[in-house]
Amino acid sequence: MIADKFKSNPYLLYISVILIAIFRLLLTATIPLLDKTEARYAEIARIMQETSQWVVPQIDYGIPFWAKPPLSTWLSAASYLVFGVNEFAARFPSFFLSILLLVIAGKMAKKSGVSFYLPGFILLTMPEFLIHTGVVSTDTALEFCVAIMMISFWKTMTSEKKTYWNYLFFVALGLGLLAKGPLIMVLTFPPLFVWCCLDTQRFRHLFSKFSIISGIIITAIIGLPWYYFAEQQSPGFLDYFIVGEHYKRFVEPGWKGDLYGSGHSQPKGMIWALLFIFGLPWVQVVFYKLWKTRKTILKNDWVSFLVLWLFWTPLFFTLSKNILHTYTLPITMPIMFLMVYWWKDFTRKKVLIRIALIFPVIAFIGYTVLATGVFDKKMNTDKYLLEQILEKPENRDIPLYYWKEKNYSGQFYSSGKAQLITNENQFDSIFKTNQKIILVSLKKKENEIPKKVIKKMILAESNYKTSIFISK
Repeated sequence: MIADKFKSNPYLLYISVILIAIFRLLLTATIPLLDKTEARYAEIARIMQETSQWVVPQIDYGIPFWAKPPLSTWLSAASYLVFGVNEFAARFPSFFLSILLLVIAGKMAKKSGVSFYLPGFILLTMPEFLIHTGVVSTDTALEFCVAIMMISFWKTMTSEKKTYWNYLFFVALGLGLLAKGPLIMVLTFPPLFVWCCLDTQRFRHLFSKFSIISGIIITAIIGLPWYYFAEQQSPGFLDYFIVGEHYKRFVEPGWKGDLYGSGHSQPKGMIWALLFIFGLPWVQVVFYKLWKTRKTILKNDWVSFLVLWLFWTPLFFTLSKNILHTYTLPITMPIMFLMVYWWKDFTRKKVLIRIALIFPVIAFIGYTVLATGVFDKKMNTDKYLLEQILEKPENRDIPLYYWKEKNYSGQFYSSGKAQLITNENQFDSIFKTNQKIILVSLKKKENEIPKKVIKKMILAESNYKTSIFISK
């Protein structure tokens, strides 16, 4: 009986979604925070929670973080208050927002006559979405806000009268300003405008069905006060964030003005390659179907809406050389909606389902191997090294220093106790006040440690990129 049910598509979708979601939740609690991005945002949230400085995020004590607005940081910091400071708490808001999108999309799919679990299956088997279902970053919050804006716009435009979706559009816009700034408007307004241009009657519907004045007020109340207070408490923020992060980052290859890293220089058009890799296998199916139905795309309101949503983001980033695969995350939603729309047309659904399960299965196998601990020293984190040193009672009160450059994971897993040494003179004053110190160094910078200091140290632990020394 159970075997027969498992052979049916709806039951297979249901089981797959539940198992993948549970597996992804397990990952949020058991995988260490990885450098640089994830550990960085987790540490920024930890400092926020510890210092109760909720206006200006800090990348280190007293050093403001101007690169991103605080929504995702607020969520992780609030999660720490509930669950304590740990990996699970840092990642839980991202997991929750992703699952909430699955529920919203599932209800929309059910109304169209397909399985409630189909959207969840498509998204959770897409590498980009599965990776970000439980990653500490600003991208999940941005994706959530973009999705709510676009869904709200569609719901409002296709309803016979004003609905709460009208106001939800402006709420999501305000939250988007707090998630990643004006980029929320760049990713949503152009495709919405072009879609309305396809039938100019839509502009009349837009002004009749949206409470524009009150909506703008709602957006302003939600999104703008933080910008004012952030500039007041940290002068220079607006210039760096608006001009640097929203203009120079995308038009200057290898942008040198980044205060918190370096530009991610890639060949122009790389966004399309990333889309085809991290959208597997669904984006390939969608592009094939779009080609087959290219003559009728613009005749279907829903399909044309989704196509513009899908294509605008990669088109916008085509000329940019500062590209990350995370830029494709907001368009996993239109890929999914297009697959749901065409689902009944596919005759080989089980083949699609089996192919889609390849990535989650590979991820599970990889996790099983990692759980053995065999790759602990190969992972891009200082967690295991610090645990082995600091778990010894005699080492817990010894000051911890990083040579020339701190890893964010080191800051997080030392609860912010890691300090930075940048020159030889600092060693002299440190050794005058401390009999012993713990010194952490990237292997590429070990040869820069003064020889007289190395003579006082013994190597305690190391991995592929980091070494930990303890003074004799």
